[in-house]
Amino acid sequence: MSVRPIVIAGEPVLHRAAALVTEFDDELRTLVEDMYETNVAANGVGLAAPQIGVGLRVFIWKMGNEDGVPEQGHVINPTVTTSKIPQERPNPDEETEGCLSVPGEAFPLKRADRAHVIGFDLDGNRVEFDATGWFARCMQHEYDHLNGTLYVDRLDDRQAKKARKAVKRNGWGKPGNSWHPGVDRDPFGHDEDDNDEHADELIG
Repeated sequence: MSVRPIVIAGEPVLHRAAALVTEFDDELRTLVEDMYETNVAANGVGLAAPQIGVGLRVFIWKMGNEDGVPEQGHVINPTVTTSKIPQERPNPDEETEGCLSVPGEAFPLKRADRAHVIGFDLDGNRVEFDATGWFARCMQHEYDHLNGTLYVDRLDDRQAKKARKAVKRNGWGKPGNSWHPGVDRDPFGHDEDDNDEHADELIG
């Protein structure tokens, strides 16, 4: 297993739909193992293959949940359906989201409270489960990555303006930007303290 660099907003692979996985082979197994390793090194709770520059429909997670789903897992070629997204504004204290591909930034975003996930595991076996709360948020966030959508693309006008300024300020929005977990400074500050105060903001 190895920790791979995470590409940043502006890299083309993040802004186009990923391809279906057609070969369930050792190469795919290595990809998933590297995604687990990279996610842990980045202190993330989820990671999609496009975030490490691989345009395939695969995502992984590592987070506790109350839905009876293993704390760590993966889904290949997933389909995610959700309950209706509430129309009210997101609560910044409870619904602020972050992304490893928009490092160091966080913005409030409304998401559906429930998600139903269907896909396959590394052996081609069917995977199906329901997710609620923050786990549901994670599933929606990672699934968006597979469709070429970043969470900042879903922000309301006010927050989207702030996100655009952050992208410009950091020199993102173009190919060639990345950061390497375990090598570069943690953009969310996890390497500066020993607590998880950022965990509710960071998805993947």
